[in-house]
Amino acid sequence: MDKMYKVMAFWTGIFSVMFYLGDMKQVSLLFVANTGFFLLLGFLNLTERMYLYIFGAYLMVFFAGFTYYTTFIQVPGMGH
Repeated sequence: MDKMYKVMAFWTGIFSVMFYLGDMKQVSLLFVANTGFFLLLGFLNLTERMYLYIFGAYLMVFFAGFTYYTTFIQVPGMGH
């Protein structure tokens, strides 16, 4: 399971570079933070159950933040 967190760190790192090259610096920084988080977890060698609990908590925080953003912050029809 720790290898999957390293794989997620790799892909979030790739996305971070792509967002930076696309001049989306804020999203790039968010993905750099995700990369660091996943890489740190990948080297902790926790139990598989703990990795699943952490991933579940991560998803809860993401979905709560995404729902808040799309409901209260994002202006409809203002996409570029």
